[in-house]
Amino acid sequence: MSEHLKGRGLFLGLAGSFLLWMLAFVAVSVSAPSGDAVAAVAEIPSPLMESTQAQVAAAQGPDYVGQDNCLSCHDPQGATYGTSTHHRIGDPRTPAAARACETCHGPGRRHAQADDPATVPLKNFTKLPPDEVNATCTSCHNTGGHVLWDGSTHEVRGLSCVSCHSQHSAKTDERMLIGATQMETCGTCHRDKVAKLDRSGHMPVREGKMECSTCHNPHGSTNERLLQIGDSIAEQCTSCHAEKRGPFLWEHAPARDGCVTCHDPHGSANERMLVARPPILCQRCHVATRHPSTIYDAGLIGTSIRVYARSCVTCHAAIHGSNHPAGQRFVR
Repeated sequence: MSEHLKGRGLFLGLAGSFLLWMLAFVAVSVSAPSGDAVAAVAEIPSPLMESTQAQVAAAQGPDYVGQDNCLSCHDPQGATYGTSTHHRIGDPRTPAAARACETCHGPGRRHAQADDPATVPLKNFTKLPPDEVNATCTSCHNTGGHVLWDGSTHEVRGLSCVSCHSQHSAKTDERMLIGATQMETCGTCHRDKVAKLDRSGHMPVREGKMECSTCHNPHGSTNERLLQIGDSIAEQCTSCHAEKRGPFLWEHAPARDGCVTCHDPHGSANERMLVARPPILCQRCHVATRHPSTIYDAGLIGTSIRVYARSCVTCHAAIHGSNHPAGQRFVR
C-alpha cells in the first residue's frame, strides 16, 4: 500500500512540474514582442545617434561645399594645408575632422558659385581685425598654454594669432611659425633681445639649448614678462638653477631682489651673463665700504686681484647667499 502511494506522489510531482513549465513558456511567448515590434523599437534613435546625425547634417548643410571644392581652386593653400597639423582628420580636435577649410574660413557655397568669387570673399586672416582672428582661433585653442590669451600683453597690444603663426605659409612644422625658429619669429618685434643674443658671452639660446618659450609663454601668463613659472623672475630662473634658490642663512640683497639685478638673461659680453664686469658691478652698491673704492690708480691697476681673475668673487665665492655660520661676508 505504501509503495503504491509513493509512486502516485512521484507521478503527481512530475505532472505538476511539467504544468508549471508550460505555463511559464506561454507567459514568455505572450509577453515577447513580435518581429514588427522589434523592428519598430530598433528604428527609435538614441540621443547619441540623434547628436551624431545632427552633426553630419550640419557639416553637409546647404551653405557648405566641402574641402574638395575649395582645393580645386586653391592649389597653393591646399599643398601646405595637406602637410599641417590642421589636416589630421583622425584627430577630432582638428578642422579637418569638422568642416575642413570651412571650419575656419566660413561657409563657401556663395563664394564658390559666384561668377567672380572675389566679390564674395571668405575670411582672410591676414586682412581681418585682430579680435576677429583671435576669436576664430581661440574657439579651438582655448586650453593649456592658450587659456590666458584674453587680456595678455600681446593681445592688448593688438597682436593676433597670425602675427606669429601661419597655416598656409609656415616655415616650421611645429607650431606653424612664420619664422624658421622661435628666435627669428620673436625677433620680428623684440629686436633688442635678439641683438643681445649675439654678444660674445655664453648664451644657451644661441647654442640651441633653449628657446624663447623655455622661459616665456607668448599666449599669456599670470606673472610679469609672460614668464612660464612662478610669480617673479627669480622663481623662473631658480626653476633650473635650483642651487641658487635658498633660503639662505645669510642672504645677499641683490640675489633676493631678483636675478636680473646682476645678470642679463638675454645675453651679455661678460662672463656669466653679468650686466657689467666685476668689480664695477659690485661697486654699484659697495662704494667705500671696507675695501678702498679707488682701486684703479696707477699703483694698483696692474697688480690688484680685485681687478683681474674673478675679482670680488675670488674671496666672496658664495655671492648668491651662504648657509655657513661664518658666511656673513659670503666668503664660504
